Amino acid sequence: MKFATLNDGSRDGQLVVVSRDLSQAHYASGIAGRLQQVLDDWGFLAPQLEELYVGLNHGRLRHAFNFEPKQCLAPLPRAFQSIEGSAYLNHLELLQRTAPNEPASELPLEPLLRQGCGDSLLGACSPVRVGSEAMGIDFEAQVVAVTGDVAQGVSSGQALEGVRLLMLANGWTLRLLGAQGRFHSRPATSFSPVAVTPDELGAAWRGGRVDLPLQTMWNGRKVGQCEAGPEMTFHFGQLIAQAAKTRALSAGSLIGSGPVSNKDSSRGYSCIAEKRALEQLESGQAKTAFMSFGDSLRIEMKGADGLSVFGAIDQDVLALHDADEKESGPV
Repeated sequence: MKFATLNDGSRDGQLVVVSRDLSQAHYASGIAGRLQQVLDDWGFLAPQLEELYVGLNHGRLRHAFNFEPKQCLAPLPRAFQSIEGSAYLNHLELLQRTAPNEPASELPLEPLLRQGCGDSLLGACSPVRVGSEAMGIDFEAQVVAVTGDVAQGVSSGQALEGVRLLMLANGWTLRLLGAQGRFHSRPATSFSPVAVTPDELGAAWRGGRVDLPLQTMWNGRKVGQCEAGPEMTFHFGQLIAQAAKTRALSAGSLIGSGPVSNKDSSRGYSCIAEKRALEQLESGQAKTAFMSFGDSLRIEMKGADGLSVFGAIDQDVLALHDADEKESGPV
């Protein structure tokens, strides 16, 4: 199944079911008004939504309408918990090797986790607003799992059974705030317009990994075509189990992979910090600048059939007090 949340002016939006090719949608209000309701009562509501989804894909629903990502909030506009992992050790190794004043350390045997912001998640086409370019505006293209209820102390295999949905994310990061700005360096994360159940990926959902390339376009230029599956050191079952090591997770928890990263640098990059680290290792100096106001970013993943799986994150970077752009939605 594929789900999206339309912006109806409320905090949590209106749940819709989206067709497999992302061309059509249908309100799910007869079954559930919000995605969190579905996650809270998955066993009862998911089969009903599956019938709606099948009908939509077969053209049997009279009130289907054209799907428009620009009208979407994040699939889950607010989450009880948002956690980002470091699933790709190549990324972590590159940043460790070039970190100033940081002693060299061995790579972790367990996934590292970072608590994220879950109360104001951005839609795929919402602009990101930043106070200053001097903060070092960076992106992190990644894959995210949405969980059901997960018990404390589960194994990685049991944790994998708790994956309800998958989506893409851009973990906006302000790299130049320094140690004093660790809390503030992680503004709101952006998400793909559509969240999908793992079965929609077919053979590409393998061993708790999404085995598809993740494309990143910066100002219309492709800078990344990284394979998300093969070099994901810790799969989603391991990430979720680590998150649930000392506490249970509630349905609707978000678990991010961290930026997708490949050892083959010809595949490009999923965050600017990694590109700068490569430049520093090769020539002793980072040359690629961080993002500027007016820059655009597009993140997308396509299946073997060439069709977009989750829809695209397609955003502009704007100044915090840009008067030319008015925010929509509740305050």
